[in-house]
Amino acid sequence: MSDTLTSPEAPTTGSRRWLPVLLRQPPFRRYWSAQTVSLFGDQISALALPLLAVLGTGAGPAEMGYLTAATLLPNLLFSLIAGAWLDRYPHKRRVMILADLGRGVLLAAIPIAYLFGFLALEQLYVVAFLTGTLAVLFEVAHSALFVSLVPRKDYVDANALVNGSRAMSFVAGPSVGGLLVQVLGAPVALLADVLSYLLSALFLGRLRPTEPAPVGPTDESERGFGLAAGLRFVARSRILRATVLGTTTLNLFNYMFAALFVLYASTELELSPGLLGLVIGTGSVGALLGAVITGRLVRRFGVGRTLVLSFVLFPAPLMLVPLAGGPTPLLLAALVTAEFLSGLGVMMLDITAGSVQTATIPERLLGRVTGVKRTINYGIRPVGALLGGTLGTVLDVRSTLWIATVGALAGVLWVLPKPIRGLRDLPERED
Repeated sequence: MSDTLTSPEAPTTGSRRWLPVLLRQPPFRRYWSAQTVSLFGDQISALALPLLAVLGTGAGPAEMGYLTAATLLPNLLFSLIAGAWLDRYPHKRRVMILADLGRGVLLAAIPIAYLFGFLALEQLYVVAFLTGTLAVLFEVAHSALFVSLVPRKDYVDANALVNGSRAMSFVAGPSVGGLLVQVLGAPVALLADVLSYLLSALFLGRLRPTEPAPVGPTDESERGFGLAAGLRFVARSRILRATVLGTTTLNLFNYMFAALFVLYASTELELSPGLLGLVIGTGSVGALLGAVITGRLVRRFGVGRTLVLSFVLFPAPLMLVPLAGGPTPLLLAALVTAEFLSGLGVMMLDITAGSVQTATIPERLLGRVTGVKRTINYGIRPVGALLGGTLGTVLDVRSTLWIATVGALAGVLWVLPKPIRGLRDLPERED
């Protein structure tokens, strides 16, 4: 029997009464648990892997740009192909499980190599690229699983719960990751992410969703199967086109920033791994707040205005990072404020943009349109990372951070015109 959310709701008595409605449903609860544990582990790796490159292999600005680009490049290379294939493949959940297991094996190879003394920066590049490739398969398949489990009217609430988990992982993951790196070393800290992938695969294995029917190769309504159908849909949809271009602009500059932030904080600002993790974790309380309040903001001001606000609130506070300096308390206050407000903004953006885009895309095109979005939106990230590393070497790291933070604000220009700004509720699904 398949898992759906149309079955009678679980009783609300006892310890489950305090749970949100969606989490009282076993199918969504398993899906959410898989996302939560994986996101937590990812935050540990997001700190441990670059710190391992900096402290373990002596990576500089250019090498940090290469490492970030290696993780993100598969989005540019494989998203379209993955979307076209997954629209035809009937078992998206199976792909997600195999991607989890594959990423766990790849990350486990790093501490093994470290233990035997042959860990090199080139190995980190390879692992980053392969785990990024599996992440593309996982995320493209994820969109179909989401619509299989969540009714359209609950998209904002479901995205708020998933992004709430992401916010919690931002709070706890870097702090725990920084502590593990400082006490046990970066290679050992990566084992926590290996465990998270195994647990995610276990939770997904317990799901039995009714997945969208695969597209038939002879269906006349699906001409342009491969790449063209998804590209045409994004190009013709005013809503989807504006949100994709806006987030792509923001991501270009934000990943210039991301490629250099750990290097800047650990070398020029001289923060220890533990303190760096604590700063990021403490600042990310804003992300948790964003997950809590976004639904209320949408109901009060409309999804369009909330989305526009998030395009400003995400990048603007990061200007405090290149401004930070002076006595340690003042330095830490600036970094925490930047992380707090930026985390609030990114959660608002993820929830509103994700809900608007999911509501717009027809189910039969989910894989292809998701592939197109990731190719454009995520594909620009390695470009930003490489550009950040290059400018950090040619100019200096602080000047590059200024360019990145100011440039990211240009993303809001794409979503200011109608129909985005005027959206009160989620748009109707387009065809």
